[in-house]
Amino acid sequence: MNITVIGSGTMGNGIAHVFAQNNFKVNVVDVKKEALDKAKITITKNLDRQMAKGAIDEVAKASTMNNLNFVDNLFDGAKDADLVIEAATENVAIKLEIFRNLDSLCKPSCILASNTSSIPITKIASVTNRPGQVIGMHFMNPVPVMKLVEIIKGFKTSQEVADKIVLLARQIGKVPAVSEDMPGFISNRILMPMINEAIETLFQGIGGVEEIDTVMKLGMAHPMGPLQLADFIGLDVCLAICNVLYDGFGNPKYAPCPLLVNMVTSGSLGVKSGSGFYDYSSGTKELVVASQFKKQ
Repeated sequence: MNITVIGSGTMGNGIAHVFAQNNFKVNVVDVKKEALDKAKITITKNLDRQMAKGAIDEVAKASTMNNLNFVDNLFDGAKDADLVIEAATENVAIKLEIFRNLDSLCKPSCILASNTSSIPITKIASVTNRPGQVIGMHFMNPVPVMKLVEIIKGFKTSQEVADKIVLLARQIGKVPAVSEDMPGFISNRILMPMINEAIETLFQGIGGVEEIDTVMKLGMAHPMGPLQLADFIGLDVCLAICNVLYDGFGNPKYAPCPLLVNMVTSGSLGVKSGSGFYDYSSGTKELVVASQFKKQ
């Protein structure tokens, strides 16, 4: 099976890494050559980390890299694919345009998957002439480490396609969890309201950043506090998912906290921007001044 991954960012290069490491030929497609170069460096570093831990050897690393092909042209990257996994930014308009193009470029038998964390698969499938072959494959970050793949069936996704993707997830060492196509699916239907409530708790001055994260880590056995996790995910992504939930259900309980909105508007996006609830500009995680988070 030939795999094509659209997008070479954090999720895209991780998805490509995992498939290549499991002996699939993978085309990594991005319109920016510098992004492809960065992805190649990132995958190489991640393979080196695996070697340092004794998880793989030099032969496995070389084989993985030989299975990867970096392409800056969508037609060349997708025309022979059996499965395309879109891992572009979490933007509805961008994803719909990609799937329109893929539908016309890919062979009729090709399955089209999206790594979206919240956008309805049925909506994505609606711009194609193959809705039965469109499905969600929501990988978790970091992809080479995290075992879960959330598999989302659109309204017209065929059971045959769903079964193939479940089997494929297992072949690459992942654990599939099948979700129906509702806003947020399973993972973010539960996770984002928790993160949003943690931000609201901070906004109301009930607890500070460290206190909130400490309670959830030590009291609830979470490996990472919700505010640090929000920084890691990206506050812009968190906001986009909260808006999908709010728009999809029309329920005020899903409305994003004003603090989250203001932080995204100001460009404080978490790790990716160097600052969120914590400051990462020095290369280490430092607490941002607590007073700036409080409700005025």
